[in-house]
Amino acid sequence: MGVLAHCVILFIFQHLTSSYDFKEGQYNSGQYEFVKDPSLNIEKRSPDLDPFDSESSDHIRSRRSADQGDCDRLQGFDTKLTNNTQTYSFNDLSGSVSLAWVGDATGVILALTTFQVPFFMLRFGQSKLYRSENYGKSFQDVTNLINNTFIRTEFGIAIGPENSGKVILTGDVSGSLGSRIFISRDFGNSFEQQDLPFNPLMQIIYNPIDANVLLVISNTNELWLSEDFGEKWRKIHDMVCLAKCRRTHPYMAGTLRMIHVSTNQGEDWNMAQLPPVGHEEFYSILSANDDMVFMHVDEPGDTGYGSIYVSDDRGTVYSKSLERHLYTTTGGDTDFTNVTSLRGVFITSILAEDGSVQSVVSFDQGGEWVPLQKPANTKCDSTAKDPDKCSLHIHAAYSTAMKLNVPMLPLSEPNAVGLIMAHGSVGDAISVMKPDVFVSDDGGYTWLQALEGPHHYAILDSGGLLVAVEHSAQPIKDIKFSTDEGQCWHVHQFTSDPIHFTGLASEPGARSMNVSVWGYRDSLLSQYWVSVTIDFRELLTRDCEDQDYVQWLAHSDDISDPNDGCMLGYKEKFLRLRKASVCLNGRDYEVNKQPAPCPCTLDDFLCDFGYYRKENSSECVEQPDLKGHVLEFCLQGKKELLQTRGYRKIPGDKCEGGTQPERKEIDLSKRCVNDLLGPQELLVILIIILLSVVAGFLFVKKYVCGGRFLVHRYSVLQQHAEAQGDGVDEPLDSNHTRASNKTGLHDSDEVMVQTHKRFFCMASALIINIQFTSIPW
Repeated sequence: MGVLAHCVILFIFQHLTSSYDFKEGQYNSGQYEFVKDPSLNIEKRSPDLDPFDSESSDHIRSRRSADQGDCDRLQGFDTKLTNNTQTYSFNDLSGSVSLAWVGDATGVILALTTFQVPFFMLRFGQSKLYRSENYGKSFQDVTNLINNTFIRTEFGIAIGPENSGKVILTGDVSGSLGSRIFISRDFGNSFEQQDLPFNPLMQIIYNPIDANVLLVISNTNELWLSEDFGEKWRKIHDMVCLAKCRRTHPYMAGTLRMIHVSTNQGEDWNMAQLPPVGHEEFYSILSANDDMVFMHVDEPGDTGYGSIYVSDDRGTVYSKSLERHLYTTTGGDTDFTNVTSLRGVFITSILAEDGSVQSVVSFDQGGEWVPLQKPANTKCDSTAKDPDKCSLHIHAAYSTAMKLNVPMLPLSEPNAVGLIMAHGSVGDAISVMKPDVFVSDDGGYTWLQALEGPHHYAILDSGGLLVAVEHSAQPIKDIKFSTDEGQCWHVHQFTSDPIHFTGLASEPGARSMNVSVWGYRDSLLSQYWVSVTIDFRELLTRDCEDQDYVQWLAHSDDISDPNDGCMLGYKEKFLRLRKASVCLNGRDYEVNKQPAPCPCTLDDFLCDFGYYRKENSSECVEQPDLKGHVLEFCLQGKKELLQTRGYRKIPGDKCEGGTQPERKEIDLSKRCVNDLLGPQELLVILIIILLSVVAGFLFVKKYVCGGRFLVHRYSVLQQHAEAQGDGVDEPLDSNHTRASNKTGLHDSDEVMVQTHKRFFCMASALIINIQFTSIPW
């Protein structure tokens, strides 16, 4: 029941994003799409700041030298890899191909090729469906299973959650008032045809808990639900009424908007303590988990930047974390990256006052942001004013939006502890020159220039194997690989007949030993698709044993300090593969970590509401605009008085004892009142409310009867049910569940953007919360 409200709210809000200027974070899809144009194949797999002096950072560290790799230890690999390389040529002239893995460790891949030609208002096309059961080493043409129907590639291949084996393909039926889907319950081995009474506007969405329950919005803005995996559909609501709600009141344009948060599925709403934004500004949830929310708040005007605020564990009280955070208003591009391979690490970009873009990293979940340390094996580029003082800058979404030669975004995996691969440049700011590939093996503290020039890359065997292919407009025949986290690279010629490279594809989860190089070859009059799959299993001839692993203390920078490695209140020791060990972690490999609590210090605290940290300072000082003001906020509809010395513990911090700055929240026993309304506005609103009650009653009586209103909320934490692993933060997603009854921001929590004075919609939302329980999601 609660899950339906959760998912329905999310996608309704996506449809109305243009009305609310509410932007979403980016996420990893786990699928690939390649086209026959190398420049288009960019893979996505996951203020007042002066230029930083990286040499003065508190996070300067020497790269570990006790476990360096030996670049000559791997011999005779060419024959082994050649014997385990399979090439499959598709008798297919289509211009694009979409890939999707079906299930976990099944080896099943579906490949959908599409050829389409637009003709005036009509569209003609042809699709072919291929299926592999051996990780892409060979494919079988199974187009007959979908009756040779043209499949709409904009909806992709919809794969069911977990290991359900469910697949949905959306077909195009010319001249029909409805559409057609093909559903599979057996990992794509067979398909059933189902006609739809509508044309979908978006890819069909699975309930993350029950894959039989589906949700979709039609191109006529209707919301449709199926509870039997697409066999029967019923319309839940017509979306147009809700979309018009704001536009029927022109006086609301330009009014202030606030964020409201619910932690009990909408029964109670608390106003988030964030700066209100006007019609031209927006909020953006960058990341959210059980512990906290990262929220971007746009600055007034078309500045291209804003501020990051981080919440408490209720998602209600926010503190400023980073100023001048880059987030473009035109394309909605932000470099905010959650490093999933190490707890508490985030990388993003700021827009400096001189207009340059610079990378910063936080190792303590937004408590402090510092520049990335310059790699020891690099020199500062021409952007550096001081050739001895510069830092590493990471290319991410903003660089790809600016059409720089960056084929992949930063990559990390939860089961490859501390490992990050990314494109970057070394200087005072991000450079427009050709980027190189950098690798960090300690969660972003230190970096190594691993490869020159842009590459496509992938992580295999839980970090035990890295692979890369050079990004080039010319045909390629070589693949590079490393068994020591990027310190040494070996080159293998995987084909004697070069191919026009379009991308790398590997099974999600970074546990596989297979990688496929996709591209196309030229024939006499056309081009045909080619997939070359390389199995590295025979390269690593033995399974890893205990002596192949070494103990590693995360976040360590001074072994003489008894608190060395303390981050967010505790230390974590991991067993990691030695760089000199050439062995197989295996699919059953699990991250081995040993946590130990630490005494509390000021590093375990964020600046409280109304306070902030100055640059290069750990002390929290009052914000000038709030100095001397009484700090009050709303909680459960009542006013709370905040008494603080400027510090509050970082959500999720598990430190014990030590420093404990005083902090109190006092219940004033007063109801919260909206002070943004004047007497005249209030009178108008009262009249609107009375009219709305009458209109609402008639509407309910005529159309609902059983009670199926649209709830006007925005779900933060259920965007993707496929989490990347435990113990790490995930953008707009969480697999974590609290065992206690503490109030926290969970998967069932919602966040609502409310336009003040929209009382008709608010009144409807109150009814919606009650009536929505009849929909079994």
